[in-house]
Amino acid sequence: MLEDNAYEIGDHLVASGLLAKEEFDEAMSNSEESGVSFIDILIDNFGIEKETLFTAIAEKLGVPYVNLSEYVCDPKVLEKVPKESAQKFKAIPIFTIGNRLSIAMSDPSDVNGIDQISSITGCEIEPCLSARVDIEEAILKSYKATDEMGGIVTAMSKGEQGRDVTSLSEDSPVTRLVNLVLFQAVNDRASDIHIEPDDKMLRIRFRIDGILYEIPSLPKYLQNAVISRFKILSNLDIAESRIPQDGNFKIEVTKAQVDARIATVPTIYGENVVVRILNMKTAQMQLEDLGFNEESLMRFERMISQPHGVILVTGPTGSGKTTTLYATLNRVNSVEKHIITIEDPVEYKLNLIRQISVNLKTGLNFSTGLRAILRQDPDIVMVGEVRDTETASICMQAALTGHLVFTTLHTNDAPSTLTRLQNMGIEPFLIASSVSGIIAQRLVRTICEFCKEKYVPPEPVLKRWNISGDDKDKIYKGMGCTECRKTGYSGRIGLYEVLNVDDDVRTKIMSGAAAHELRQFCIERGMRTLAMDGIEKVLSGKTTLEEISRVTEVKVLSKKDEMEMKEKISKSGTIMPTRIADVKPQIVEDYQQKLAAWFNKK
Repeated sequence: MLEDNAYEIGDHLVASGLLAKEEFDEAMSNSEESGVSFIDILIDNFGIEKETLFTAIAEKLGVPYVNLSEYVCDPKVLEKVPKESAQKFKAIPIFTIGNRLSIAMSDPSDVNGIDQISSITGCEIEPCLSARVDIEEAILKSYKATDEMGGIVTAMSKGEQGRDVTSLSEDSPVTRLVNLVLFQAVNDRASDIHIEPDDKMLRIRFRIDGILYEIPSLPKYLQNAVISRFKILSNLDIAESRIPQDGNFKIEVTKAQVDARIATVPTIYGENVVVRILNMKTAQMQLEDLGFNEESLMRFERMISQPHGVILVTGPTGSGKTTTLYATLNRVNSVEKHIITIEDPVEYKLNLIRQISVNLKTGLNFSTGLRAILRQDPDIVMVGEVRDTETASICMQAALTGHLVFTTLHTNDAPSTLTRLQNMGIEPFLIASSVSGIIAQRLVRTICEFCKEKYVPPEPVLKRWNISGDDKDKIYKGMGCTECRKTGYSGRIGLYEVLNVDDDVRTKIMSGAAAHELRQFCIERGMRTLAMDGIEKVLSGKTTLEEISRVTEVKVLSKKDEMEMKEKISKSGTIMPTRIADVKPQIVEDYQQKLAAWFNKK
């Protein structure tokens, strides 16, 4: 084991300048007390990059270091080493050159393991060093799919190669292969399947909890058959490969109906296909399921209980905006209200709600659809996205004429949404009069409950996030297990920044305040930023500092600033949205004059 050579490795790391002698001694002491590998301790507690550390260790051992995340394990090579042997020796075959087989091992000095693998394969073994956790993940990912795909691919190589794909039966190997990919994706909770033609293979990747993971690739000769099968499922034109196509299909997986949306696009190596798997549970989610804390949920519920106004949900693509809107519609939906949506496209069907899908071929876009909706006597309108000035202007007009409008916009945070609308050409007085509230959001992965353990991050990381005192003992991370595919994460939760547009904020908008001024003003009055919400979720054991670092900027108040902010809030009283009539008389008069002029112009 590497631990047997720990002190020799330590001397090399110290000589290389990666860490001080005292740090290595401390790591070894911690390792002996806890039973945790000194390598894991160096990575977790001393902030050494995994690749840098393993490269130095590999240099000492005289073997190459292999980052398995950059490798695709060839199913034919995997066949040489049985899964049981790979698990026993923590080793996975990478590639062959002649009779030489390169093996990634967590311990390249394991002579017994090397000899047994050589005996099994009949090959000369060239050991490489990889991290144990990476090898375990590669074994889990590669063998699981390979075991099931192997027989199908073999059958296809014998009977399907060169066959007319339009004649494939429902029980043909290509059909079973595509069904297996769909089953695996659903089983792994994937939101998307990427079918990506490459120069010499057909790459398949699953997006799980927002991150892409590669499964074993398929031979290049199966490309046309596999892609055509997906197109047949979606009623797309299999003879047309020069233009993008969109479609959808339903398929039964594990006795459950799965809805999927498919999009194709031509590339230099063939048609690229992305399949979006629609989880019907999303359409049934409630606001309490999304990750709002008590205060933010109260603020948001106050917004959506108003009879009119525009409520914007903002964030980048894939941040959960649509899920938030559907949960919001579930909350306000009732037989007393007429709710209409226009979406691109409609992903989930909701009871009682009239849903319209954008159709650019017929000229039905968000702006034309919204104009038609307003003639349908709606109480609540949901617009999938504000993409242009015309749509934004109609949303504002709808709010001023007594409708509650939900929509989305791509901005980084809640306050900058107000300035983005102004940059789109919407007058400040119109924004101030119609926008009731804004939510900015992100999605972070949640810690796997099966391998969740306490840990203390390196001091620089704690300092960066202003974490000190007892809070250090409230931080967890997932150690990686079979339940979470060795990632340490399972599922996702939202981070939320909720901005109620009250009269003080309206005054700021009318005065032409910049985005950073609005942001600071809102924070002083109690708005929790995305980073603040993230830190709270870290200290409650739901996610990790690495995750909030990935999706937010480091903008956390110091303890002193936080105390000062709380003092300001306590002195000013509870901040709640107020009526326009509560604003200073001159501002009310200004509103009335500009609104009258605007309506007359319309």
